[in-house]
Amino acid sequence: MLYSSSTGSMCRTYGFEKGISLMMDAGYPALDLDLHGGIGAITGDDWTQLADRVKAEADSRGVIFNQAHAPFGGEYEHYTSVLVPLMPRVFDFAGRCGVRQVIVHPLQRGRYYGHEKELFDMNMDFYRGLAPFAKNAGVKIAIENMWQNHPVNHYICDDVCADPHELAAYYDTLDDPDTFTVCLDIGHVALCGREPEDAIRVLGHDRLGALHIHDVDYIHDCHTLPGMESINWERVCRALADIRYKGEMTLEADSFMSHYDAGFKPIACRFMCDCVSYLAQTVEKMMAEAE
Repeated sequence: MLYSSSTGSMCRTYGFEKGISLMMDAGYPALDLDLHGGIGAITGDDWTQLADRVKAEADSRGVIFNQAHAPFGGEYEHYTSVLVPLMPRVFDFAGRCGVRQVIVHPLQRGRYYGHEKELFDMNMDFYRGLAPFAKNAGVKIAIENMWQNHPVNHYICDDVCADPHELAAYYDTLDDPDTFTVCLDIGHVALCGREPEDAIRVLGHDRLGALHIHDVDYIHDCHTLPGMESINWERVCRALADIRYKGEMTLEADSFMSHYDAGFKPIACRFMCDCVSYLAQTVEKMMAEAE
């Protein structure tokens, strides 16, 4: 099974191209291009040359870019007026780098609870509107499950697609498997009071095309390395084996890197690579044993 990691932390520390190169040094066979933290890479006048240089180095080292993360964040107005207009360029940059799928967060406006149907309809229009740009660039759009803070107690609670049944309904309603897939964020599932292995089984083999792998304590969005907090990774691997998962594992554990200075981060990066490699091998072993 292919495994990868977000380029975010290393690129923030070393710059876009050097950060990516150092992650290739760590031994990853694939990388997730973090274009949220790399907006400058996609908006510069030389974006095509940059994409070509990055792709050429990856090709020379036998590394692929399995996915990219589109810019996200901010309130609804910022996301829709500033970041969403960048999506066509995001897809073009990603496609030029050989990316297979781009994670695009759903739209959100205010509280989720009580507005499920309104948000569902809004996001159907949103994703359908992006589909032609993704198709033109030769990439898929991956829909991710989200969380939000409760407006009164500020605890983490459900947001768009937090319920795996709703995430499945988004994919099924769009009904375009050539353009859309599902990215299940394992940590987000746990933060919203569900077990990741249950969500994996709800989504099943046909819908689930990508994973964001990181550990949480079921309270805070830790985004740390598997094994550091409370998720049961043996159960997660078993569920992936049971559905014959066809995608890859992508680490989103940048908070683990935050404990180290710039000089030590490449060493931490290699350890992280070994950890996600072990999880991927565990799923493969479980699949083989079930045959």
